Amino acid sequence: MSFEYSLHWVDTPEELQAAHDALITADVVALDTEFFRESSFFPVPALLQLTAGDVVYLIDPQAVAVSEAFQQLLSGGPLKLIHACSEDLDVLSLWAGVTLAPLVDTQVAESFLGTDAAMGYRRLVAQRCNVDLPKEETRSNWLDRPLTPAQLDYAALDVVFLPAIWEQQRQALIQLGREDWLAEECAALSLGRDEAAHEQWYTRHRQLWRLTPRQVEAYRELTLWREAEVRRRDVPRGWLVKDNLLFAIAEAMPQNRYELAAIDGMTSGLIKREGDALLALVKTAHHRDESDLGEPLPVPTTSAFKRRLKALKQVVQARAEALGVAPERLANRAEMEALVGAHLSQAPLPLPSGWRGEQLSAPWQQALAEQATA
Repeated sequence: MSFEYSLHWVDTPEELQAAHDALITADVVALDTEFFRESSFFPVPALLQLTAGDVVYLIDPQAVAVSEAFQQLLSGGPLKLIHACSEDLDVLSLWAGVTLAPLVDTQVAESFLGTDAAMGYRRLVAQRCNVDLPKEETRSNWLDRPLTPAQLDYAALDVVFLPAIWEQQRQALIQLGREDWLAEECAALSLGRDEAAHEQWYTRHRQLWRLTPRQVEAYRELTLWREAEVRRRDVPRGWLVKDNLLFAIAEAMPQNRYELAAIDGMTSGLIKREGDALLALVKTAHHRDESDLGEPLPVPTTSAFKRRLKALKQVVQARAEALGVAPERLANRAEMEALVGAHLSQAPLPLPSGWRGEQLSAPWQQALAEQATA
């Protein structure tokens, strides 16, 4: 198996067009990105790597703007291969302004073929191609110019193995009859990030159940404000205010700066900069009509909750073992907790759809029904 390649640096519109012309007729194009995100909310695109054969095109997104033709290549045309694509999709969206499609994430593909739900690229290359990749440039500053020969090779190696890996995966998926499962997962990835996902950020907190409905509303208001501000200011979430401090504010429901200052972790600088905004958000939650607040959240420490959650986990474990995949490929804890909460509240069950629904919906419903009569 040969993996020889040459590099082609792209930093002009003419070179970008040449790369487009070389890639557009391919069946598959392997793709990766490098970016900088240490001091910003949005990733700063630093490098795009693409190959459809023995030439790796290294596009400098700081030097060349995306063209309409290249947008069409990314949003249609050949199948695009990426490994662990979530951050790459953000980078491509910022540079190209399009949704990547059609898409195969080789990490997801591999998860349908074994018990590792999130195999890293380096280990996948070692396993599938018997090549030990270098890792010296992992923490490189990819915004530096010119890039060193070592950086250029490191970047190229992130894509040159993907076509061979995908061909092995594709054949194995066909034999197992799981190519439709992968297509379903990757189609969802191609849709991009949910633009309204920031509105549900507050639901991620593992201790949300400890709050009263009014405190939950305060935490929701605080996270909504933070999500809007970090995007407007383009700073990391933790640079503005961390989740645990927003949670503590919601728990304390302070009504003035003195009460705000008494919260553990609060600093005088944060009070000076954001104190008025934080207090105003808490005040909004204070005055929210009772009828607009949610119901108290189920308590996950009760025996009824624990029994149901255990029963759902047992279903997932059994199905995962039967399929030869990691349990995380089928369902995560948050999904199961939401299902238990709905069952205890006698609300509609948020059952999975698609291939997951085929594997889990009926046995999950049966397990919950058995627990209800236990």
